[in-house]
Order: sequence, then structure tokens, then C-alpha cells
Amino acid sequence: MSDLRKHSFLRDVFWQRFRHNRMALVGLAIVLGMFVLALVAPWLGHDPGAIDIPHRLQSPSFAYPMGTDDLGRDVWTRILYGARISLLVGFVAVGIASLIGIALGAVAGYYGGWVDSLIMRFVDIMLCFPTFFLILAVIAFLEPSIWNIMIIIGVTGWMGVARLVRAEFLSLRERDFVQAALALGVPDTKIIFRHILPNALSPVLVSATLGVAGAILTESALSFLGIGVQPPTASWGNMLIAGKQTLGTAWWLSAFPGLAILVTVLGYNLLGEGIRDALDPRLRE
Repeated sequence: MSDLRKHSFLRDVFWQRFRHNRMALVGLAIVLGMFVLALVAPWLGHDPGAIDIPHRLQSPSFAYPMGTDDLGRDVWTRILYGARISLLVGFVAVGIASLIGIALGAVAGYYGGWVDSLIMRFVDIMLCFPTFFLILAVIAFLEPSIWNIMIIIGVTGWMGVARLVRAEFLSLRERDFVQAALALGVPDTKIIFRHILPNALSPVLVSATLGVAGAILTESALSFLGIGVQPPTASWGNMLIAGKQTLGTAWWLSAFPGLAILVTVLGYNLLGEGIRDALDPRLRE
């Protein structure tokens, strides 16, 4: 019966409220559109690393919809392949952050006492450090690569998830169904993962959606500084830094990667806000 009620909520409440939020639908369309473009990049573009010096710095045209860079590479193709990098970094980094945050937040919220105090003081210490500068400090000791970037963003971005999950667990552990499970001698791990955690994932879903946008921005910033994804791999951030050298004569080299970042981040923010509004019980009619 519980599963039927959850299904009914998703169908009759969440989706009904979500689909009436126009901005959320715009965000969903942008996110799905970026997914499709990233998946079909090999069919819509060319080799992102193909150098064609005779056609360098060509302005946007029918042959080159977004122009070419200083090595004659097709900017449209590199935007498409850069979408793959950005989405990969966003999802892997958020996945790592969510796993760490859920694990620590669940333990802190369920057991409470000194366990809760120890974990939350560690969270407070981590929050004292500006995240971006913490990432820069860690990268200074590691080789800049896409895998290192994803791991570093993930292991420095879990604190918000941990606090959300802890708050949900503190509330849910006092509910009757949890107390009944405890009285029946159900193991703690089963109570945490089967009974409490599924009911505590709504805010995590919203946080993860918004976190993808943040991870994409962070990766782009690191690549722009030259310590993120390294050339010749196409990344929106390193495309921006390459375009900075010819900003006065080849505006398209910076404009299109910047627009791609703007639209993608906006899409995930709109989607995350829409999911949050649809799940917020205070806004239910």
C-alpha cells in the first residue's frame, strides 16, 4: 500500500504541479536538449581536434555555424563535445558528493548524540573553507585531469547534502513506523536504508539538480584558469580562455562557449527550482 501511495503522489501531485510550472518545463527542455546534443555529437559535428589552418578564424557561416578557432577547428563541434565533458563532470561530481553527504548525514541524524556532534563539527570545519579555494589548493598537488576534477569537486561539495539528510533523519526517526521497526528488532541498517532514506531523498534530489549546475560552473572556471580539463580536449572553460586572446577580432570564440554555459546552468537551476516547488508540502493546494 505504501508503494501505491508513493506512486499516486508522484503521478497526481508532483507531476500535476510540476507541469504547470512553465519555468520548470523550460529548464527540463534545456536539460533534455543538452543531453540529446551531447549524445548525437558525432553525427552533428566533425572531429573536434581536426586542425584546418587555411580556414582559421572563420566567422559564423553556413559551413561553420559557430565559426572556427585559431587552429581552424569547428567551434560548433567543440561545443557539442564540450557538453559531454560538462555533463560528465556535473553528474559524476554530484554523485560523489551525494553519496558522501547521504552516508554521513544518515549516520549523524539516525544515531544522534556524540556521533552527530562529531560529524557535524567536521561539516562545520569543512564549511569554513571557501570551496573554490579549497579545490585550487588540492589541485595544486595533483595533475590537472578530468577525473581529478570530478573527484575533487565531489569530495569538497558534500556538506550541504549531509545537513539536508541529517535534518530529514532527525525528523523521520521519531515517526511511528520507525519506532515500530525498532520495537520489532529490525536492524539499524535496514531501518536506515529501507524505511527512512527513501523518505528523505526529496531535498537531496533538488540539491543534486542544482549541484550539477554548480559543478559545471566550477569545472568551467578551473578550465578557464588552465588547471581544469586540458587541451586538446574540448571543454567550455578552455574554449573561453582560448577565445580571450582574440576577443576583439573573433568574438564568437568566447560568445558561444559562454552562452552554452549560461543556458545549461540556467536550465538546471530552473529545473531544480521547479522540483523543489513541486515537492514542497507547504505549496500544495
